[in-house]
Amino acid sequence: MMVVMKRSMISMGVAAILASPAYATNGMNLEGYGAKSAAMGGTMMAYDIGNSGMMGNPATLGLRKEGNNFGIGVTWMQPDVNASIPAYGMSADSGGDSYLMPSMSFIRKDGSFTYGVGVFAQGGMGTEYSGSSFLSGGTGLEQRSELGFGRVMFPLAYQVTDELIVAGQVDYVWGSLDLKMLQMDSMGNGGYINASDDNDFTGEMSGSGFAFKLGAVYTFNKEFSMGATYHSETNIGDMEGSGTVMPFAGGMTPGAMPANFSVVDFQWPETFGIGMAWNATPELMFAADIKQLMWSKSMKDFTMSTEIAGYGTSTQTMPQNWDDQTVYSIGAQYKIDPAVALRIGYNYGKNPIPDNTLNPLFPAITESHFTFGAGWQIDKSNSLAIAFTYAPEVTQTMANPTMPIEMSHSQTLWRLNYAYSF
Repeated sequence: MMVVMKRSMISMGVAAILASPAYATNGMNLEGYGAKSAAMGGTMMAYDIGNSGMMGNPATLGLRKEGNNFGIGVTWMQPDVNASIPAYGMSADSGGDSYLMPSMSFIRKDGSFTYGVGVFAQGGMGTEYSGSSFLSGGTGLEQRSELGFGRVMFPLAYQVTDELIVAGQVDYVWGSLDLKMLQMDSMGNGGYINASDDNDFTGEMSGSGFAFKLGAVYTFNKEFSMGATYHSETNIGDMEGSGTVMPFAGGMTPGAMPANFSVVDFQWPETFGIGMAWNATPELMFAADIKQLMWSKSMKDFTMSTEIAGYGTSTQTMPQNWDDQTVYSIGAQYKIDPAVALRIGYNYGKNPIPDNTLNPLFPAITESHFTFGAGWQIDKSNSLAIAFTYAPEVTQTMANPTMPIEMSHSQTLWRLNYAYSF
């Protein structure tokens, strides 16, 4: 009987700390964009990674030959997330285990200028815990988060000299969020927020705005080049949407009430990056990047306002206090044939989430990424690239002595890109 009571109290207490969406893999940033970059550890600063360069260093777009290039791609993310309290035999697997992120782009190089447009999914993931899990606090209510960011980008690169390319880029950015979240204390007081459209490609709450990128690449000779980039923090308006709130009082509820929600000032972080590429032989290339993601500015707090007709607006701020994150990427490419390249890489970024703000709906704690892939130049116009990333399991325990929830997170990612040159 005492064990049952303890489990019930723990479950209700756990529900009170579920507060935000989930993401991966370098914090909220994908470890690579495009199959070529991703296969080489996410390196992207100093060599031609194709149209995906607009997600890294837009100056690399100017490294190509003159002409037009149309590209499409897809990333398939498969996270494996678990929340548990081993001392009480409680465990819950997230049902959010498959997410698709598409891309489409067109780039033209004409003389000294390279320009175009691209639409890319910045990233997307979520967690889903069934109503029967201990995280529901005995209410039978599903806990769910799904966050997505995307960009429409307009890059312009200019060949200043034979060695130097500079670039600027304007990004239109949008973000969307679904959230099913229980907040309830040990006395059974609180509420259940349901702001979800249950669509795999849109979120009930959404906002949009702008950002920009700057970049440069300097080619010292045929063998060696260096590149650098700066990405501004986004300026996205509050994510707004509607749904219901189901209040609880002593375990009793009067039913769901319509509500309007607003996630206040949720931004993608400012980013700095630098890298190099070395063609050791005509067949073998090495690349290495260092990137700094300024999470401490954009992920200090998660603030959400709830407006219920006749009851006014309430705002809740939940500390996140993420650390800034330094990401290291290395990669290599070996051409076994002029038309076929094999690629390998490694990417590491220390988990930026402190123990005292770790959240079962927000377990962005993966660190190491082992990457593999290949590229095939089918003919003069057509090419394919594939990549596979494996992020081994990372575990972290929330710094809460009464509810020491242990989170584990591993993931795999698959990428496929097709390009047509003309």
